[in-house]
Amino acid sequence: MTAANDEKVPLPSVGFTFNLKRSKSEREAEFDSIDTIKAIEKVLTESGYEVTLLEVSEELPQKLLSKHFDIIFNIAEGENGRSREAQVPALLDFLNLKFTGSDATTLCICLDKALTKHVVLSHNIKTPAFQVVYDRDYKLESKLHFPLIVKPNAEGSSKGISSLSIVKNKRELRRLVTTLFETYTQPLLIEEFIDGREFTVGILGNGDDVKVMRPMEIEFLQKKGHNIYDYSVKQDFIGKIEYTCPPKMKPENERLMMETAKKIYNVLGCRDLARVDFRMSPTKGLQFIEINPLPGLAPGYSDMPMIAEKNGIGYAELVTSVIKIATERYLGDAV
Repeated sequence: MTAANDEKVPLPSVGFTFNLKRSKSEREAEFDSIDTIKAIEKVLTESGYEVTLLEVSEELPQKLLSKHFDIIFNIAEGENGRSREAQVPALLDFLNLKFTGSDATTLCICLDKALTKHVVLSHNIKTPAFQVVYDRDYKLESKLHFPLIVKPNAEGSSKGISSLSIVKNKRELRRLVTTLFETYTQPLLIEEFIDGREFTVGILGNGDDVKVMRPMEIEFLQKKGHNIYDYSVKQDFIGKIEYTCPPKMKPENERLMMETAKKIYNVLGCRDLARVDFRMSPTKGLQFIEINPLPGLAPGYSDMPMIAEKNGIGYAELVTSVIKIATERYLGDAV
């Protein structure tokens, strides 16, 4: 055997970019726990990748340049501003590095709830009536009818949303808007609350190979007033929420939801994976709520792994599928 044949073929080198959750503060709600980081690292390592952990910090550019990476597995949420989810992808594009997930433009658009709604509306996709307010001196538009729900316009993980977010009159609205401006110092989205069933749809892939998973319904075990899948419920869902997949619904409604999710995914330029949220109203039909092109991957907790598992895709297969799908996308781009 020649010396050349004795040489080991190097493992594919993966840089793994993330923001590490170090506290229970709401500010870090979108960051990932060390358990999630270790779970993803374990899957990638056992699948034959050489993994380098790259926590987001001021040293990240130097770390990215310190060695060759075949691809970056990116789940980083970024640090500040409504463009924060785009910060790492923009840096990766600048350095001409391949990476998983959507690019900076898509992530910027999708974190801005109002901008996302404007885009989907231009493609005749139904979404609740809304307006954006930029300060306390606002006038409620006549097209909006109570009850309304108020959200920070550029937050994820249901930050700023609670059981108090639904208001029934102008006095409650004024009080809530004042509180949210003081807390989040950013524009607020006011939209009509859709009182109906809540669903989320997972998507994997690109182009003709997009796989739309069957929807998962989020059902509240104790129905009191207007139930919403808010920040506190997501932190402690055991005994409060039942996740049903496939949901009990007419086949034509399920098909419409899956087709609409795929259309939204493509319209917004998503890549590799995303999760789309809907409400189904008895009177207003299917309504798009929002999309997450950077869905959480915490095993046993995040919606995306739960949807995947209920669709027959285990956690390890989900994680490895993301990196394989992204790799194939770059190979297709080079053709």
